[in-house]
Amino acid sequence: MPKRKEIFKILEKDARTSPQQIAKMTGLPSEEVAGEIRKAEADRTILKYKTVINWDKVKDEQVWALIEVKLTPQRDVGFHSQAERIYRFPEARSVYLMSGTYDLAVLVMGKTMHQVADFVSQKLSPIEGVQGTVTHFLLKRYKEDGEILEEGGEDRRQPVIL
Repeated sequence: MPKRKEIFKILEKDARTSPQQIAKMTGLPSEEVAGEIRKAEADRTILKYKTVINWDKVKDEQVWALIEVKLTPQRDVGFHSQAERIYRFPEARSVYLMSGTYDLAVLVMGKTMHQVADFVSQKLSPIEGVQGTVTHFLLKRYKEDGEILEEGGEDRRQPVIL
């Protein structure tokens, strides 16, 4: 299992790393690395390969929101069926069961604030067991999936004159 972990850590850092490159990095035979990757894809240990895009540089307007959802747990299934209903919406990019005041954290993406608000009011809030929501709009992304999006640069804050 430690060899699988090593392969996974390399792929998580850079999904474009080839089995041959991983073999050189780990000292494992290339065929074994490729076999481990195929097996992990088949059993859904590797769910997908992902590219992290700094959308601010593309100038493609997107609105991201983190929505806290308070739920009434359902008998025998707890929060599972409600979470499943929510994560099936295409607007829900990530859904997490949380400890604390709210039960779920839902990361949502839309083209406009109005589109995100419509999702909350028309799709999320009417779900049975949803007691309440709190929506936090993301104003700026500094780091995504371990990648710093904007390094250095000048300090763009306005000076405070006393």
